[in-house]
Amino acid sequence: MKYSFLNIDKCSFCGSSEFKILGRRLNTSQGKNPRKKTGITTTIVRCVCCGLIFPNPFPIPENISDHYNISPEEYWPNEYFTIPDNHLKNYIEWMNNIRKFDSDSKILDIGAGIGKNMIALKRYGYDAYGIEPSLPFYDRAISKMGIDPDKLQLVSIENCIFQDNMFDAIFFSAVLEHLYNPAEILKKIINWVKPNGLVFIESPSASWLINKLVNKYYKIRGSDYVTNLSPMHPPYHLYEFTKKAFELHAEMNNYEVVDCRYFVCQTYAPKIFDKILKKYMKMTNTGMELAIWLRKK
Repeated sequence: MKYSFLNIDKCSFCGSSEFKILGRRLNTSQGKNPRKKTGITTTIVRCVCCGLIFPNPFPIPENISDHYNISPEEYWPNEYFTIPDNHLKNYIEWMNNIRKFDSDSKILDIGAGIGKNMIALKRYGYDAYGIEPSLPFYDRAISKMGIDPDKLQLVSIENCIFQDNMFDAIFFSAVLEHLYNPAEILKKIINWVKPNGLVFIESPSASWLINKLVNKYYKIRGSDYVTNLSPMHPPYHLYEFTKKAFELHAEMNNYEVVDCRYFVCQTYAPKIFDKILKKYMKMTNTGMELAIWLRKK
């Protein structure tokens, strides 16, 4: 895969030009000793002001479809195509605690995949819409999952157009970290929700304990590599986020942060340490995922 590299001179979320270098990241899984592996590296930095983590220079693939143009069957196991009755239940309850919407409210799912969230939202009585940039996923959503093609668009978020103030809420889970300019996209979708409408984002946290521990391990071994992000290999994560980054971006873009949680998720540690690490991450808000609700003013 061919890349060009773009130097970043300021943080897109807060505008700061002061970055701290964290280390280098290979274009492949690094393992215990990345110095023994060959490949392309880029530098990973953290914005000193808001804590956003991203590569600099930024690797831009010659063809973005090389990253994501794979079939759902390759990407997910068979059980992924089954939708439990309680799918999205906790998120819907969380949303209703912030603001309860009428049952016919319009909700958009960005990065709809095979349509699981759209199906769940419809079960709860909402008028569900979606956008999905991958043709294989879009096809499975319609042919295998029964999604109404009038409600699902085959389009990237960058090229998608909706009327301002069209939706009551937007779900934007596990997408923002894949975008090359998430700050601009966030400004764009805020316009799509009605005043007092909500946007839900779930993305990798810049405070994940496991990354910090692995980075410390690399440093002890005399290596300048870090494990943050995966800008040139699956799952192609380009950013790790902080609550402060959203708060500073919100001040300039007509929305506010109303609630957030940190989800522990996996530790990828030996079983003997797994329970202890999960307990510590839960206590210290250093889990893998940052889940955050934004409200348009």
